[in-house]
Amino acid sequence: MSLQEVLKQALQLSTVDKVRLIQQIAPEIERELIDNPPTPRKLLWGLCADLGQAPSESEIDVARSEEWANFSREDI
Repeated sequence: MSLQEVLKQALQLSTVDKVRLIQQIAPEIERELIDNPPTPRKLLWGLCADLGQAPSESEIDVARSEEWANFSREDI
């Protein structure tokens, strides 16, 4: 039975039966979460840690000036 089929049937229940369904399923969900805790996500701060230290501002300026040194100014 698919999720959509179960949801369709659950929506046909009375409000009281919907509450009872939630009361019965919630402890099972809680047990599953305790038994299988979600794996922690990798922080974005450490995503590029293996690349080493970032270039300094002066290194960026030197690289930028080298790249723009041979740029054709006739097109501007």
